[in-house]
Amino acid sequence: MQDISFLIGGEAGDGVMRTAELLGKAFNRLGLYSFVINDYPSLIRGGHNFCKVRASNHQVWSHLEAVELVAALNQDTISRHENELTKDGLVLFDSDKASYKGSYKAYPIPLSSMVKEVGGIPIMRNSAMIGAIAHLYGIPLEPVNEILTWAYGKRAEKNITLAKMGFDHAKQNFDPILKLEPVKRDPTPFISGVEAVSLGAVKAGMKVYIGYPMTPSTRILSFMGTHQDELGIAVIHPENEIGVANMALGVAYGGARCMVGTAGGGFALMQEAFSMAGQSEIPAVFVVGQRPAPAVGVPTYTAQADLRFVLHVGHGEFPRIVVAPGDPEEAFVKGGEAMNLAWRYQVPVVVLVDKHLLESYMSIAIDERKVNVEPSSVAESWDGEYKRYKFTDSGVSPMVFPGTLGAVVKVSSYEHDEHGYAIETPEGVTNMLQKRLRKMEGIIEDLKKRETVKIHGDPKAENLVVAWGSTKGAALDAMQLIDKPLKFLQVMYLSPFPTWDVEDHLKQAKDIVCVEVNMTGQLRSLIREQTGHYIEKAILKNDGRPFDPVGLSGKLKEAFGWK
Repeated sequence: MQDISFLIGGEAGDGVMRTAELLGKAFNRLGLYSFVINDYPSLIRGGHNFCKVRASNHQVWSHLEAVELVAALNQDTISRHENELTKDGLVLFDSDKASYKGSYKAYPIPLSSMVKEVGGIPIMRNSAMIGAIAHLYGIPLEPVNEILTWAYGKRAEKNITLAKMGFDHAKQNFDPILKLEPVKRDPTPFISGVEAVSLGAVKAGMKVYIGYPMTPSTRILSFMGTHQDELGIAVIHPENEIGVANMALGVAYGGARCMVGTAGGGFALMQEAFSMAGQSEIPAVFVVGQRPAPAVGVPTYTAQADLRFVLHVGHGEFPRIVVAPGDPEEAFVKGGEAMNLAWRYQVPVVVLVDKHLLESYMSIAIDERKVNVEPSSVAESWDGEYKRYKFTDSGVSPMVFPGTLGAVVKVSSYEHDEHGYAIETPEGVTNMLQKRLRKMEGIIEDLKKRETVKIHGDPKAENLVVAWGSTKGAALDAMQLIDKPLKFLQVMYLSPFPTWDVEDHLKQAKDIVCVEVNMTGQLRSLIREQTGHYIEKAILKNDGRPFDPVGLSGKLKEAFGWK
């Protein structure tokens, strides 16, 4: 089995994230499955950045903490990461910027001198580094050159030259680590959660994206803005998160499918608008990227600690939908479903993700046919008296937009009658509240036809792992390291909670362990609240980092009582 893991690091601005992405794409182009995770501090300039790249001839779902190669653009990278090397590890480094006299084999390469030789700029060191890494893993230059051409277009000439210089230097001076053999398989995209959730929403008819920069959802704004012309959408960057949410309600009121992106702190500022979406029955999709909190917390790292917050955000009682995809393919599908559900039931929908899912890249198959613009509750035209909040058995009223011939469209944040005029009578308030809450019956019946949970591993196993969100990846890879039958229940819809899909698996299990990147077991407590089933065993962490599958496999063995 081919399975490699290496780290590339440098100072912020050195381009290590782009380099890791390009290497991941090169591996993917050879038919290997690759995964890239990045790590960077919350600094405007400076600080240490690094990425871990994994590639294999089988599907991989997460990174590995241990690496056989550290590729260093500066001295700091060597100092920080030498201890993560495996027994026979190597240190590849820019000999113009760093030195190494430690216990691991040293591979010095004059990257900066190469750049000067071709008249390039310092960031081009990465292209020479890519060439050297290609030799170490037996990758031919052809796919490397193709990727560099894709990335830099007309400016790729010097980068291609530097890649060859790095390759030739490594070939003349360094023994290869191994020769990766290309794999014949159906091609798959190498894609991040950011790209996937964005494209899923667009496929489901999104026409406007509104966002204010807040890690980790900033990259959605960047991706959407860069590609808005080819995607046929408008991208808006208002002055703050409150402006984002209120503008989204206005856009949807005007008839355009809209999505916003933020993080926990930004979503806190959107609470009033979120409640207004519930009261006014305006369809709105919120992508909430989790990071360690409270307050600013550790803003460029990952967590799963906003589940309870999102489930109860906003004041008052109104229906909401919360869905948590676990990988880019699910982000694509559930991002599209979120848009369609919002517009079918006229409710706010939260796509709950995290930094790890949004910013990591992986090779994964995506079936675009799974997402389309589904029928909504929008009426094409109107004849007769229009009641925006007409009482219906389903709780969903026909929706038209300003400018519709024959209809006066009145939307209100106050409690209101069927026309939208403010009311305060006990009977009127109760009837309209019950009308909105009736939507949950239809939503639940709708979700019963969709994939609300996934079962991985041995479906007959008595030992059950329960997890949600991006923890899926580490759990799947950890299970491959355990020589015991295991079943993994991945919960994707969190509100309304799919008791119909969850309860039977809990009852069938002899032993259960819940795995989450938070310290309070928020999914575990939600399961107890919704099903009455208490999961005694939990593996929890909230240090800003996702689980390492090797470490997680050991914790699972311990939890299940296996040696």
